[in-house]
Amino acid sequence: MATKQDVEKALPSANTNQYEDQESIKTPSIPLSRHEEQEIARIPTHTSQASRTKRSIAGLAKSLTTRSNASVTDPGPRPDGGTKAWIQAIMGHLVIFNTWGMISTFGVFQQYYTLDLRLEPSAVSWIGSFQMLGHFSLGMFSGRLFDAGYFYWCIIPGMFISATGMFMTSLCTKYWQFFLAQGIMIGLGNGMQFAPTLGLVSTYFKRNRSVALAIMASGSATGGLVYPTVARQLLPRIGFPWTVRVMGFMMVLVGICYCALLTPRLPPRKTGPVLELSAFRELPYSVFLLAVFLIAMGQYFAFYYISSFAVDILDLPYATSINVLLVLNGIGVLGRLVPSYFADKYTGPYNILIPSCFLSALVLYFWPLVESAAGLYAWAVCYGFFVAGFQGIFPAAMTTLTKDMSKLGTRNGQGLAVIGLGTFIGPPIAGALIQSYGGGYLSAQMFAGTAVLLGSFILVMGRCSITGLTLKVRV
Repeated sequence: MATKQDVEKALPSANTNQYEDQESIKTPSIPLSRHEEQEIARIPTHTSQASRTKRSIAGLAKSLTTRSNASVTDPGPRPDGGTKAWIQAIMGHLVIFNTWGMISTFGVFQQYYTLDLRLEPSAVSWIGSFQMLGHFSLGMFSGRLFDAGYFYWCIIPGMFISATGMFMTSLCTKYWQFFLAQGIMIGLGNGMQFAPTLGLVSTYFKRNRSVALAIMASGSATGGLVYPTVARQLLPRIGFPWTVRVMGFMMVLVGICYCALLTPRLPPRKTGPVLELSAFRELPYSVFLLAVFLIAMGQYFAFYYISSFAVDILDLPYATSINVLLVLNGIGVLGRLVPSYFADKYTGPYNILIPSCFLSALVLYFWPLVESAAGLYAWAVCYGFFVAGFQGIFPAAMTTLTKDMSKLGTRNGQGLAVIGLGTFIGPPIAGALIQSYGGGYLSAQMFAGTAVLLGSFILVMGRCSITGLTLKVRV
């Protein structure tokens, strides 16, 4: 009679290691039931035919066990394309449309709060900065929750928290109310959505990762086009409260769409620390985050203040100031997709990221020379394109620094937390400089350009830590 040990020998556990980039998850063997053991044990063993039959049954059981495990716990290699994968990228685009796209619209609110409510520019900047801080830095926790299998517990509540923050903003009349509703609440909801979605889309792509993440990131451009247009059209007609409520309803409708279609691919990693502090001992990872921290500290100043600059310095009408913001955001669609295509096809994301950052620093230094509406439109096109190259490429570059995909959410999340600190302190510093110099923008413009330029040089050092001084390396 066959014993349980005989069956276990015939059915070895199907440990697999099929994940590229060390996506290793052990697939446990499914034990046979008592009834199955009894059926196999009843087969006589004194004939060669019976032995062959027993081996056939055992082989079939092994095949079914392995196939069942693969379908449950092993998703196989990343599809890197196909209908489902590209749907995830498009839904990621809608997530960024609702989160980063709304933040890109803050220039409209900045202008309304300073001109109509007579609030100080630096104080208003703190509202937008807390939005950005929550958007990026909360990924330190939501990224780990994604790894642990709690994606829907992040994305669905996050969407409703952000929309509720918009509805509460429509009821606000005082600074502290705007700060809590638009700064804290919307920032919290955005942060619960951004890092998990970034991790999810990354798990579907390898070779086409830069393009997929650029499609996702370009949601900030489309959102930065749609939401300011809504504000421009509705503010004079229905007033501030109902305009903001319309934006809130739009966020709910878009959010329901992506909450229904986003689908995690990897099985959860239940164990492990909230933070992967050992990652900071990796020189390429740490240097990259320092560089992007400085770049983010300088780059987002323009998105907050370009509309105010148009009105305060160039004496342009309100409608023109909103149009300039639309151009700055709209050109970002091309600025994200074109560099990402070349990154995937020829160079790798790191090699595209570096020139984009140097060129955006150069354009910032030319900002004080703008003296007309035509010049401001031209400047917005140039700056918007190169900044979009940074925004579309840096998530892909950061993702390449993580080889174990089961830790992707955690490492990306804590990286975004560092970047969030840069976006948090940059615009308020610029606002304080504007206020200190009697409303002049020159000191703030030089601060922003210098921060981006310094971060660009450190980015070169980060590349050298990976490839050495060799130039012709895809990275």
